[in-house]
Amino acid sequence: MGLAEKILEGDVRAAARLMRDIDDDLSDAWGELKELYPKTGNAYIIGVTGLPGSGKSTLVDKIIELYRKEGKTVGIVAVDPTSPFTGGAILGDRIRMQRHSTDEGVFIRSLATRGYLGGISRSTHDVINVMDAMGKDIIIVETVGVGQDEVDIVDTAHTSIVVTVPGLGDEVQIIKAGILEIADIFVINKCEREGAEKLEQELRVMMEMSSPREDGWIPPIFKTEAVLEKGIFELVYGVSKHNACLIKSKILERKNRLRAEKHFLKLLQTRLLESTLKRVEEQRSLDRVLQELANRRGNPYTMVEEILKEQLKKRRVKRNHG
Repeated sequence: MGLAEKILEGDVRAAARLMRDIDDDLSDAWGELKELYPKTGNAYIIGVTGLPGSGKSTLVDKIIELYRKEGKTVGIVAVDPTSPFTGGAILGDRIRMQRHSTDEGVFIRSLATRGYLGGISRSTHDVINVMDAMGKDIIIVETVGVGQDEVDIVDTAHTSIVVTVPGLGDEVQIIKAGILEIADIFVINKCEREGAEKLEQELRVMMEMSSPREDGWIPPIFKTEAVLEKGIFELVYGVSKHNACLIKSKILERKNRLRAEKHFLKLLQTRLLESTLKRVEEQRSLDRVLQELANRRGNPYTMVEEILKEQLKKRRVKRNHG
């Protein structure tokens, strides 16, 4: 029995093993993912992103608790910084959520960014698909705390929550360069700190200056104190309202199509690059090519064009002889 079949029968260990294989980019994982894919598309995906130190992990921990009280199963993809020693995830997020580790309705997986920009990991989409196939009702993706570059979550989640916190200086200046535009919901966490009211006012001013959204949704602002469980119910209710808005406006179908498109293009890009580099190594030394570029004996634009022409020519010859 393969891993995919075991996962569909509820084997949690098989799911954990496949996720590890996915993160290690083992070729066998593709075969299992092919079997699982038809069973995906049922989970609702929530992205939680924002500033470092804003309390995202504590907030997610409380959100999990509330969903479990509602009887919903939850998967969590916690994207952590990469360890400089092992290359794996620094498991801070999983430690914070440790109290859910014995709950059969909760599955937590930490992923390392491994140099991947955008706040998520290269394998995030595939790990989400595994959790989806496991039958999780809600999948929460917590991005690594980067600051301004966590916009990839918008291609992953149905509802994107942007978390900020007062007292870090000019918070709006910090988030407006990219994260602000992706928010479906704003959260001002640690709202008992001084400056929470000012931050809320600044966010509202910036939203008023923004163009109206196609679905008519106006991102709400929730104040939370995650440690004290303040505002968590209101936040989860806000996610439910956004879900209803997406369904009513039929934007949810478009989001699902966009997710499929982005995932497909990333897979295609990765495999084409791997295939091309392999052929470059077979035909000419990559080190030699790079050395020629470094010594300015060629230029990267011409070399890329030549490599692509060689690939196209070989495929034509192979097709004609086939």
